[in-house]
Amino acid sequence: MTSTLSRPIPASTVEVPVPVRQAPRSRLAARTVPATPAPHIATAGLQLSTKAAALVLRTARVSGPVFRDDAAAATGLSISTVNRQVSALLKVGVIRERADLTPPGAVGRPRVPFEINSTGFLTVGIHIGFRSTSITTHDLMHRVVGAIAIPTPQEGTPDEVVASIGASARRFADRWVGKRLLWAGVAIGGRVVDGGEVDHPRLGWRGVPVGRIIAETVGLPVSVASHVEAMAAAELVVNSPADQSQNFLYFYARETAGIAFSVDGTVHTPAAGPPTIGHFPTGATRLLDPEGTGRLEETVSDSGVLEAAAAAGLDVSSIDELRAAARTGDTVAHDILVERAEVLGRTVALISDIFNPDHVILGGQAFTDYPEALPSVSKALRATSVATQRDVRVARSAITVQQKAAGAVALDAIYADPLEALSHTA
Repeated sequence: MTSTLSRPIPASTVEVPVPVRQAPRSRLAARTVPATPAPHIATAGLQLSTKAAALVLRTARVSGPVFRDDAAAATGLSISTVNRQVSALLKVGVIRERADLTPPGAVGRPRVPFEINSTGFLTVGIHIGFRSTSITTHDLMHRVVGAIAIPTPQEGTPDEVVASIGASARRFADRWVGKRLLWAGVAIGGRVVDGGEVDHPRLGWRGVPVGRIIAETVGLPVSVASHVEAMAAAELVVNSPADQSQNFLYFYARETAGIAFSVDGTVHTPAAGPPTIGHFPTGATRLLDPEGTGRLEETVSDSGVLEAAAAAGLDVSSIDELRAAARTGDTVAHDILVERAEVLGRTVALISDIFNPDHVILGGQAFTDYPEALPSVSKALRATSVATQRDVRVARSAITVQQKAAGAVALDAIYADPLEALSHTA
């Protein structure tokens, strides 16, 4: 196993039979008020698009500044097709030419390189978690430009909670004066159906119109996706072209646990919703799961770990305090976190043996925020899996995994079909 865990009635009088004309209606009164366009809402596709404009845009993002003939070679498109797409993308502004990098003596536009426009546009990402919500802005390179975290509102109806989050996102986005906001993306747990409606059992939501509410409060087209699948999509965005054809299993753990599977540049999205692994059996534990549920999420979630710490007599009120205690010599705190790593390692091994992916990617703060326990993940994985060699790595987004996931959803429509996506923006 290789581990680098690192949206006119006539009127008349009676007295004399002479018709009386009614005053003409004013033009203003006769004019109809145009209906407000419905917000554009999309379910994120989470795949590497093969549309010509998308291929050229991805080449600009990954390899820019790039010459047109090199872009043709990289994408497999003809030079005439690349020229047409470059002209169209230049017109809408998402790429720009770099005349300053033109080779000396070069003649003609094909020798003027182009790159993605990383300064003129922003997207808004929202990751709605069980306890905390992150709101971010991203440039067209998928880089986080700004970020805030707010508590996920616990009071009010689901619609009111989503509207409150949307209002916060709008206020945050308004800070970037002079930037054109293109799209918003929402990553959230549970099941997302067409139209951006969400069933989220952990939050007690069913059929909540997340996409519509966010589109109305933020004032942008919106894409919505399940958060673990969005995290896997974020890995696709940052992967090198050589890795994009390989399949990988993405395993996430923090307050919730979940998996997603990517094959040939597409994150698989089951019609029935993301796979559910919170009930997965954990086997016997020593410190974790003091209630003896035997279920994964109750055992390894942040809340579950804190319950175990309380049962062991530790005076900590947050997972950060528990980690701090472990790092300052509290052996019980350390043992709890190590046992969490062992349970996760065994679970990752069993699920990996079912899917048999080329790579396994571990994401979420349960893996990244206490790296001292990563060797225990690796050891438990090796001891449990039937595979003698398996590539296991920590997600590249690491501690910003929720932000990167929201960004991947916010950029999904633009990366999939930039010309179509920009037709929906103001």
